[in-house]
Amino acid sequence: MTGKILLVAAIILLCLLLTKLSGKIGMPALLAFIVLGMLFGTDGILKIPFDDFRIAEEVCSTALIFIMFYGGFGTNWKQAKPVAVKAVLLSTVGVLLTAALTGVFCYLVLHFSFWEAMLMGAVISSTDAASVFSILRSKHLDLKYNTASLLEVESGSNDPCSYMLTVIILSVMSGEAEGGKLALLIVTQVVFGVLVGIVVAKGTGWLLSKVNFATDGFDTIFVFCSALLAYAGASVLGGNGYLSTYIAGILLGNMSLHNKKSLVHFFDGVNGLAQMLIFFLLGLLAFPSQMPKVLLPAIAIALFLTFVARPVAVFAILTPLKCSVPQQIFVSMAGLRGAASIVFAIMATVSPTYMKNDIFHIVICIVLFSISFQGSLLGMTAKKLDMMDKNANVMKTFSDYSEEVPVEFVKISIKPGHPWENKLVKDIISLPDLLMVLILRGEERLIPNGNTMILLGDKIVMSALSPGEELGLCISEYHVEEDSKMIGKPLAKLKFGEGKLVLLLKRNDKVVIPNGRTVVRKDDVLVISQT
Repeated sequence: MTGKILLVAAIILLCLLLTKLSGKIGMPALLAFIVLGMLFGTDGILKIPFDDFRIAEEVCSTALIFIMFYGGFGTNWKQAKPVAVKAVLLSTVGVLLTAALTGVFCYLVLHFSFWEAMLMGAVISSTDAASVFSILRSKHLDLKYNTASLLEVESGSNDPCSYMLTVIILSVMSGEAEGGKLALLIVTQVVFGVLVGIVVAKGTGWLLSKVNFATDGFDTIFVFCSALLAYAGASVLGGNGYLSTYIAGILLGNMSLHNKKSLVHFFDGVNGLAQMLIFFLLGLLAFPSQMPKVLLPAIAIALFLTFVARPVAVFAILTPLKCSVPQQIFVSMAGLRGAASIVFAIMATVSPTYMKNDIFHIVICIVLFSISFQGSLLGMTAKKLDMMDKNANVMKTFSDYSEEVPVEFVKISIKPGHPWENKLVKDIISLPDLLMVLILRGEERLIPNGNTMILLGDKIVMSALSPGEELGLCISEYHVEEDSKMIGKPLAKLKFGEGKLVLLLKRNDKVVIPNGRTVVRKDDVLVISQT
C-alpha cells in the first residue's frame, strides 16, 4: 500500500514538473503526460502491467465529471451571452456534422464497417474545453469578435452531445436501440440532463446563501459534492450526466457566491489533476508497439478532421451568421481533441460490440496529433489571421475575473490624544488617494462628509487602491519575550535578515510606526514583512 501511494505521489510530482518544463520548451503538457504514462506502461521502462479498460473507464469517466463542471463553472456568461447561439449551434449541429463527415470518410476511404465508422466519428466529434481554456489563458490570446467566449462555450458544451452520439451508436450496434427506444433515449438524455443540472445548481446556490459553514473550505466541499450529484442524479433518471454537470457548472459559476474566486481556482486545480490522471492512464493503457499498425489510418483521420470535417462544419454554421472568414478559420483550427475523446474511446473498447479496428489506439494518435500540432500553432495562427485585439482581455471571459476596482480598507481607532480628535473631516490632513468611507461610532455607522466631527472612540474606515498585482510579501508577527536580547535596543541595531522590515509595533493598546531609533520593549509585538 505504501509503495503504491509513493508511486502515485511521484507520478503527480513528475506531471507538475513536466507542466513547468513544457511551458519553457513549447511542448503541450498533455502530450508530456501521455509520454510519461507510456514510459511507465507495459512497453515502457518501468513496465507497470495495466490493461484493465473497465477500471480505466470508471476512473476517467469520474475525472471527466470535473472537467465538464469546470468547463461551465469557469465561463463568464455575461461575456458569453452575445455568442451563445453560435456556440450552441457549434456544440450540437457542429458535432453532428463533424461526426457524420468523419464517419463517411472512415467508411468510404478507410473501409471501416458503416456503424464502426460512425462510432469513430462520434468519439472524436467534440473539442476539449480544458485544452482550449489552458491555451487561451497561457498564451494570452485576446481575440477579436468575442472569439474566446465562443470557443469556451462551444468546447465546454459539446462533450455531452458527443457522449450522447457515442451511447446511441453503441446501442444501435448492440441491437438495443430501435425506433421508439432510440427516440425515448434521446429525449430522456436531454430533458433529464437539463432539468437535474438546473435543480442542483439552484439548490446549491440557495443553500450557500442561507448556510454559514462553521469551517472555511466546507463551501468548496459542498460545491464539489454538487458536481457529483448533478452527474449521478441525471444518470439515475436516464439523463445525460455530463450535460447536467455542465449546466450546473455554468449556472453556479455565474451566481454571486462567497469565495467565488477561490472556488474557481480550486476547480482549476481539480481539473488539472483530472487531466493528469486521464492522460497518464491513457499512456499507461497504450501499447506503443501497436501504434505503427494504426498510424496511417489515424493520421488520415486526424488530417481529414482538422482540414475538412471541422472547417466544413464551422463554415456551414458561422457563414450564415455573418462571421468573418479569419474568425471562422481560427475557430476551425481551435478544434482541439482531448480528454473526452479518450474517455469515449475507452467506453467503445469495453462495450460488448465487436469491432475490427483498434479504436482506442487510433484515438490516441489523433489526440496526440491534435494537441501537439494544432495546440502549438494557435498563437501563431491568431497573429497571422490578424485576430488579436489590443482592447480585448481574454481573462474577462472567465468567471473569476473581477471588473470591480481593487480596493483595500484599513481601520483607525481614535484614542485619547489622537491628532484627529474633535476635528472636522474637511480639516484633516491625510495622505493623497486615501478616502474616509465610514465612521463606526458605538452602534452607529456614519457616512462622513466634510462637516462630520470626529470624536473620541470613533473607528475610522479608510480606503485606497490595492497594489493590483502580487507583491510577494509575507507578513508575520514576533512577540518580544521577557528574556529577549532585543529589549532596550533600537531597531537600527537589530538584524532581522535580508529582505525583512519591521512595519509597525503593537505596544499595549497602541500601534507605533517605528523608525531606526525606536527602542524595543518587553511584550512588544513586531509586525515584520519579508519579500
